[in-house]
Amino acid sequence: MNQNLAAPLSMPVMALNLVLAIGLSLIIAWYYVRYGTSLSNRSQFAPTLPMLTLITLLVITIIKSSLALSLGLVGALSIVRFRTAIKDPEELIFLFFAIAIGLGLGADQRVPTLIGAAAIFAYLAVQAFIRRKRLASHSLYMNIQVSGDQAETATFSAINQLLAGQFPEVDLRRLDQSDHTLQMTYYINARNPESLVKAMDAIKGSYPTSTVSLVEQKNLLGG
Repeated sequence: MNQNLAAPLSMPVMALNLVLAIGLSLIIAWYYVRYGTSLSNRSQFAPTLPMLTLITLLVITIIKSSLALSLGLVGALSIVRFRTAIKDPEELIFLFFAIAIGLGLGADQRVPTLIGAAAIFAYLAVQAFIRRKRLASHSLYMNIQVSGDQAETATFSAINQLLAGQFPEVDLRRLDQSDHTLQMTYYINARNPESLVKAMDAIKGSYPTSTVSLVEQKNLLGG
């Protein structure tokens, strides 16, 4: 058989591959919008994933049975340059996922592609569940400063006991004390906003001149 001649395409098989590609790529796009952590506009980026999957499938379907088309594609792609760099690793991962599905279905490897995609989706579901469970609690840095005469009466153990009664996890990260200032920084895990309000009210009630500030832990480098 002449390898320069493309083998006839099976339209029912191609239609099945297209349907599977659309379904899988839409799941990828939905997950990226719903559970992605990229700082870019995920709702604007996600629609490109199904298009990328379908284009990859179409290219592989056309060239897989023709050596001449394969060599021509290599030459054509060598002149393509992407002017926008992908700087977010998460975007790059989902792009590769979409391309992999297109490659697998375009090569008529439906069973391995479906099994591999199912395994990746299962991993993503577990990852989303764990992330949601972590978001149920708030990891914060609480900075407490007591100034003036009350800095002499305020004790580290008293404030420790006060915070321990409100939060399941309290960890002192920094302690500074001078003649008229006592400053403490805690890492805390708050289950709900009400516990934060109660703790701040209790501190204010015991030390009216105190100031309390909260910083989200995940917004700090190395936090």
